[in-house]
Amino acid sequence: MNLIVIGLTGGIASGKSTVAEMLRALGAYIIDADKLAKDAIAPGTAGFAEVVRAFGDQILSPQGEVDRKRLASIAFADPDKLALLNQIVHPRVVAMVQELIQAARERGEKVVVLDVPLLIEAGLTYMVDTVWLVWVDSHTQIRRLLERDRYSMKDAILRVSAQMPLDEKRKYADVVIDNSDTRENTEKQVMQLWREIESSEGFV
Repeated sequence: MNLIVIGLTGGIASGKSTVAEMLRALGAYIIDADKLAKDAIAPGTAGFAEVVRAFGDQILSPQGEVDRKRLASIAFADPDKLALLNQIVHPRVVAMVQELIQAARERGEKVVVLDVPLLIEAGLTYMVDTVWLVWVDSHTQIRRLLERDRYSMKDAILRVSAQMPLDEKRKYADVVIDNSDTRENTEKQVMQLWREIESSEGFV
Protein backbone atom coordinates (compact mmCIF):
# COMPACT_ATOMS: atom_id res chain seq x y z
CA MET A 1 0.00 0.00 0.00
CA ASN A 2 0.99 3.62 -0.35
CA LEU A 3 2.12 5.52 2.71
CA ILE A 4 -0.70 7.42 4.44
CA VAL A 5 0.33 10.61 6.25
CA ILE A 6 -2.14 11.73 8.92
CA GLY A 7 -1.85 15.29 10.17
CA LEU A 8 -2.84 15.12 13.84
CA THR A 9 -3.61 18.47 15.38
CA GLY A 10 -5.49 20.02 18.25
CA GLY A 11 -4.85 22.68 20.83
CA ILE A 12 -3.07 22.98 24.12
CA ALA A 13 -4.48 20.43 26.61
CA SER A 14 -6.82 18.94 24.02
CA GLY A 15 -5.34 15.44 24.40
CA LYS A 16 -3.54 15.29 21.07
CA SER A 17 -0.52 13.51 22.58
CA THR A 18 -2.82 10.89 24.11
CA VAL A 19 -4.34 10.16 20.70
CA ALA A 20 -0.86 10.04 19.15
CA GLU A 21 0.17 7.38 21.67
CA MET A 22 -2.96 5.35 20.87
CA LEU A 23 -2.03 5.47 17.18
CA ARG A 24 1.57 4.52 17.98
CA ALA A 25 0.31 1.45 19.84
CA LEU A 26 -1.70 0.47 16.75
CA GLY A 27 1.41 0.59 14.57
CA ALA A 28 1.62 4.14 13.26
CA TYR A 29 5.00 5.88 13.02
CA ILE A 30 4.77 9.17 14.96
CA ILE A 31 6.63 12.32 14.00
CA ASP A 32 6.45 14.67 16.99
CA ALA A 33 6.81 18.24 15.77
CA ASP A 34 7.16 19.55 19.32
CA LYS A 35 10.23 17.36 19.85
CA LEU A 36 11.61 18.53 16.51
CA ALA A 37 11.04 22.15 17.57
CA LYS A 38 13.11 21.43 20.68
CA ASP A 39 15.86 19.87 18.54
CA ALA A 40 15.76 22.90 16.21
CA ILE A 41 16.96 25.20 19.00
CA ALA A 42 19.27 22.79 20.84
CA PRO A 43 22.68 24.17 21.90
CA GLY A 44 25.19 24.14 19.06
CA THR A 45 22.60 24.54 16.31
CA ALA A 46 22.07 27.55 14.08
CA GLY A 47 18.52 27.77 15.47
CA PHE A 48 19.91 28.11 19.00
CA ALA A 49 22.18 30.98 17.98
CA GLU A 50 19.32 32.73 16.18
CA VAL A 51 16.80 32.41 18.99
CA VAL A 52 19.29 33.68 21.60
CA ARG A 53 20.18 36.58 19.31
CA ALA A 54 16.46 37.41 18.97
CA PHE A 55 15.37 36.97 22.59
CA GLY A 56 18.54 37.44 24.64
CA ASP A 57 20.31 35.42 27.35
CA GLN A 58 17.24 35.70 29.59
CA ILE A 59 15.77 32.63 27.85
CA LEU A 60 18.72 30.41 28.85
CA SER A 61 18.70 27.97 31.75
CA PRO A 62 21.67 27.75 34.14
CA GLN A 63 22.83 24.79 32.02
CA GLY A 64 23.00 26.99 28.93
CA GLU A 65 20.00 25.47 27.17
CA VAL A 66 16.90 27.29 26.00
CA ASP A 67 14.37 27.37 28.83
CA ARG A 68 11.35 26.65 26.63
CA LYS A 69 8.84 27.59 29.32
CA ARG A 70 10.47 30.99 29.80
CA LEU A 71 10.74 31.50 26.04
CA ALA A 72 7.08 30.57 25.60
CA SER A 73 6.00 33.01 28.33
CA ILE A 74 7.77 35.85 26.49
CA ALA A 75 6.52 34.82 23.04
CA PHE A 76 2.89 34.17 23.98
CA ALA A 77 2.62 37.57 25.66
CA ASP A 78 3.47 39.43 22.42
CA PRO A 79 2.11 38.49 18.97
CA ASP A 80 5.14 40.01 17.23
CA LYS A 81 7.56 37.97 19.34
CA LEU A 82 5.51 34.83 18.77
CA ALA A 83 5.66 35.46 15.01
CA LEU A 84 9.43 35.97 15.25
CA LEU A 85 9.87 32.71 17.16
CA ASN A 86 7.78 30.86 14.58
CA GLN A 87 9.90 32.34 11.76
CA ILE A 88 13.01 30.89 13.40
CA VAL A 89 11.64 27.47 14.33
CA HIS A 90 9.06 26.51 11.68
CA PRO A 91 11.28 26.29 8.57
CA ARG A 92 13.72 24.07 10.44
CA VAL A 93 10.94 21.79 11.68
CA VAL A 94 9.44 21.52 8.18
CA ALA A 95 12.80 20.44 6.74
CA MET A 96 13.19 17.76 9.43
CA VAL A 97 9.62 16.53 8.89
CA GLN A 98 10.18 16.16 5.15
CA GLU A 99 13.32 14.10 5.77
CA LEU A 100 11.53 11.84 8.28
CA ILE A 101 8.54 11.26 5.99
CA GLN A 102 10.86 10.31 3.13
CA ALA A 103 12.80 7.95 5.39
CA ALA A 104 9.52 6.35 6.55
CA ARG A 105 8.48 5.86 2.92
CA GLU A 106 11.77 4.17 2.12
CA ARG A 107 11.42 1.90 5.17
CA GLY A 108 7.99 0.79 4.00
CA GLU A 109 5.96 2.33 6.83
CA LYS A 110 2.22 2.17 6.23
CA VAL A 111 0.90 5.02 8.36
CA VAL A 112 2.79 8.11 9.49
CA VAL A 113 1.19 10.46 12.01
CA LEU A 114 2.51 14.00 11.87
CA ASP A 115 1.75 15.33 15.36
CA VAL A 116 1.70 19.11 14.87
CA PRO A 117 -0.14 21.60 17.13
CA LEU A 118 0.07 24.35 14.47
CA LEU A 119 -0.57 22.18 11.41
CA ILE A 120 -3.35 24.47 10.15
CA GLU A 121 -2.00 27.83 11.34
CA ALA A 122 1.43 27.19 9.83
CA GLY A 123 -0.09 26.11 6.49
CA LEU A 124 1.38 22.61 6.68
CA THR A 125 -1.71 20.67 5.60
CA TYR A 126 -0.09 20.23 2.17
CA MET A 127 2.29 17.75 3.80
CA VAL A 128 -0.47 15.33 4.86
CA ASP A 129 -3.16 13.20 3.22
CA THR A 130 -5.81 13.78 5.89
CA VAL A 131 -6.25 16.15 8.84
CA TRP A 132 -7.41 14.72 12.17
CA LEU A 133 -8.43 17.17 14.89
CA VAL A 134 -8.51 16.26 18.58
CA TRP A 135 -11.28 18.48 19.94
CA VAL A 136 -12.42 19.64 23.39
CA ASP A 137 -14.21 22.85 24.36
CA SER A 138 -12.14 25.82 25.58
CA HIS A 139 -13.37 25.49 29.18
CA THR A 140 -11.95 21.97 29.28
CA GLN A 141 -8.62 23.19 27.89
CA ILE A 142 -8.35 25.84 30.60
CA ARG A 143 -9.41 23.43 33.37
CA ARG A 144 -6.78 20.90 32.28
CA LEU A 145 -4.05 23.55 32.20
CA LEU A 146 -4.97 24.63 35.71
CA GLU A 147 -5.09 21.08 37.08
CA ARG A 148 -2.40 19.33 35.05
CA ASP A 149 0.23 22.00 34.48
CA ARG A 150 -0.53 24.25 37.47
CA TYR A 151 -0.86 27.34 35.28
CA SER A 152 -2.39 30.47 36.76
CA MET A 153 -5.81 31.34 35.33
CA LYS A 154 -4.24 34.29 33.48
CA ASP A 155 -1.54 32.13 31.85
CA ALA A 156 -4.02 29.38 30.98
CA ILE A 157 -6.37 31.81 29.24
CA LEU A 158 -3.41 33.44 27.47
CA ARG A 159 -2.17 30.12 26.11
CA VAL A 160 -5.59 29.02 24.87
CA SER A 161 -6.47 32.40 23.35
CA ALA A 162 -3.08 32.59 21.55
CA GLN A 163 -4.11 29.58 19.43
CA MET A 164 -6.75 29.22 16.74
CA PRO A 165 -9.96 28.09 18.50
CA LEU A 166 -10.63 24.38 18.09
CA ASP A 167 -14.12 25.17 16.81
CA GLU A 168 -12.46 27.16 14.01
CA LYS A 169 -10.06 24.29 13.27
CA ARG A 170 -13.04 22.00 12.71
CA LYS A 171 -13.55 23.69 9.32
CA TYR A 172 -10.18 22.35 8.13
CA ALA A 173 -10.44 18.84 9.59
CA ASP A 174 -11.37 15.70 7.70
CA VAL A 175 -11.85 13.85 11.00
CA VAL A 176 -12.81 15.21 14.44
CA ILE A 177 -12.00 13.12 17.52
CA ASP A 178 -14.03 14.30 20.52
CA ASN A 179 -11.77 13.98 23.57
CA SER A 180 -14.10 15.73 26.02
CA ASP A 181 -15.38 12.49 27.52
CA THR A 182 -13.51 9.48 28.93
CA ARG A 183 -10.26 8.00 27.64
CA GLU A 184 -12.22 4.85 26.74
CA ASN A 185 -14.56 6.88 24.56
CA THR A 186 -11.62 8.50 22.76
CA GLU A 187 -9.94 5.12 22.30
CA LYS A 188 -13.13 3.73 20.76
CA GLN A 189 -13.14 6.55 18.17
CA VAL A 190 -9.46 5.99 17.35
CA MET A 191 -9.96 2.23 16.96
CA GLN A 192 -12.87 2.80 14.58
CA LEU A 193 -10.81 5.20 12.46
CA TRP A 194 -7.90 2.74 12.38
CA ARG A 195 -10.19 -0.04 11.20
CA GLU A 196 -11.44 2.24 8.42
CA ILE A 197 -7.85 2.88 7.29
CA GLU A 198 -7.10 -0.84 7.32
CA SER A 199 -10.20 -1.75 5.32
CA SER A 200 -9.84 1.06 2.79
CA GLU A 201 -6.16 0.40 2.15
CA GLY A 202 -6.30 -3.34 2.57
CA PHE A 203 -3.14 -3.75 4.59
CA VAL A 204 -2.62 -6.68 6.92
